[in-house]
Parts: sequence; C-alpha cells; structure tokens
Amino acid sequence: MKAIIANSYGGPEVLEYTDRPDPKVGPDSFLIRVKAAGVNPVDWKIVAGYLDPMMDGHFPLVPGWDVAGVVEAVGADATEYEVGDEVIGYVRKDEVQHGTYAELVAAPVRTLARKPASLSWQQAAGLPLAGLTAYQALARVGAKAGETVLVHAAAGGVGSLAVQIAVAQGARVIGTASERNHEFLRSLGAEPVTYGDGLADRVRALAPEGVDAAVDFVGGGAVDVSQELLKDRSRVASIADGEVKSKGGHMVWVRPDTDDLTALGALADAGKLTVPVEAILPLPEAAEAFRRSMAGRARGKIVLEVS
Repeated sequence: MKAIIANSYGGPEVLEYTDRPDPKVGPDSFLIRVKAAGVNPVDWKIVAGYLDPMMDGHFPLVPGWDVAGVVEAVGADATEYEVGDEVIGYVRKDEVQHGTYAELVAAPVRTLARKPASLSWQQAAGLPLAGLTAYQALARVGAKAGETVLVHAAAGGVGSLAVQIAVAQGARVIGTASERNHEFLRSLGAEPVTYGDGLADRVRALAPEGVDAAVDFVGGGAVDVSQELLKDRSRVASIADGEVKSKGGHMVWVRPDTDDLTALGALADAGKLTVPVEAILPLPEAAEAFRRSMAGRARGKIVLEVS
C-alpha cells in the first residue's frame, strides 16, 4: 500500500509518501480501504515528538487517527461489520505507528461506527476525533437543553461541531471567534463574540446572569475567563489547559467510543450536524496539510483524500 511515513520526529519536512506493507488484521479488527483521512493538530504534534512522554511511537510511523472508508477484510472474531460496509473511525491505539494516512488501516472494532449516509467521504473523515472531542467535552460539563453554553474557539474544527451539538441538544450557545468568522457562527446557530481582552464583559452583555457551562478548545486564559462567568465554576472542560483540573474543572482527552460516534452520525443524518471542510488535499500532500493545520487559522477541517 501507499502511505505517509515519518522515519524520525520532526516537522512536515520529515514526511514521505512511500510503499509500506499492508497492515495485519487482529482478531477483533477490520481492514479498512481508506477513502479519506482527517487531519488534526495532534497528528503533527505526534510527528514532532510532543506526545512521546505519554505514548510509545515506533518508526517508520504512519500518522493519522481519523478515517472514513470501506471494510475490505474482517478479523477472525470480528462480526460487527461485513466486507463492503462503509465506516468511520477514530483509530487511536495504545501505541503510535500504524495510522490512517495510508491506503489501508487495521481498525479495532471499538474505534469504528457506520458512516453517516448524509456526509461525503471527506466530511465523514473529519468527524470522528473532532466530533467525539466536542461531544465528550459537552457531556463532561453536563450541558443540556435550556442552558447557556460558552464555546471557546467556536469556528475551529472541534468548536464548530460543539456549537452544532449543543444547539441540537437545545442549548443556547455563545461562541468566541475572530470577527471574520462571526457570520459563520451565526449560520451554525451560535451568538458570536470576539475573543481577547474584555471577553468576559462581552459575554455578560449577552448573558447578564452568566453561563451554565463552558468548553475550551483553545487554551490561554479561556478557563479563567469561563470561571468568571460560570454559575458553577466546576462546569468547564478543556482540551488545552493542563491546569484545568487543579482549577476545579475537567480535562478531556478524547476516547474512541462507538456509541458516541454513532450518536454523532445520527445527528448528521437528522440534518442537525454537518462537518465544515476547509481544505481537501491528496494524500501525497500531507506535509502541506500539516503546515495549514500548524498555522491554526482553518475554519473547519482539513482532510486528505486517499482513494
């Protein structure tokens, strides 16, 4: 198969498009013919070596955790899907080596769900990691109908999905973003506010009594600002602030979860969730996809088209 590999830790320049052996398929896994692979900031962080203290990486390393594709073979004790089924997955394993930037990937059943029929292959590939992150962060803070939820970095890949999920759940959503993305947020059902100095005052102008829950997808001072506005300071979750637990909030490290991924697919097929795609690049241009992700200005998802 063709794949993107890194033979050492480094930046986009270490990525190569080359031939690799087809993956082995474990007893509870499925071999997926990859149609598209989502690009996430964690992908280039893994290649840069940032996650090495917590996860073993082995070279040559194929990056990527998001996939949309077709089942090509099934493991000895894998019964949930059949050859030809269309699936999506957040294919995070305990160690980092055999990722989704490839024509084929072996995916444990716990990482997969059926592809939403309403989404294109590219949209579907952008859903798993970002969608699960948003879904699980909102669940962690107990966001529910009738509440006001503050979403930081609401126009990004994770934030734009969190906005839609919270709106679908019946919440009022206030989302932070640059002014160029305010109309985009309104189209998703959020009330936009500009981030930066004075954010708390701008949020209070919309919600004088404060907010019920907050989810932080950017870091910086987002947790601190959220706790100024929250009625209950513990109802904040972050994927970016390493001190959020010591501040009384929740740290979220997204987990593979078939039920959660299936719920996201159901929202998509009900017309309540779509996946904004910023750019679609062919697999050999993974280095350029990394550069775009590293710039941190994408509205929605960056996706690699594989087949």
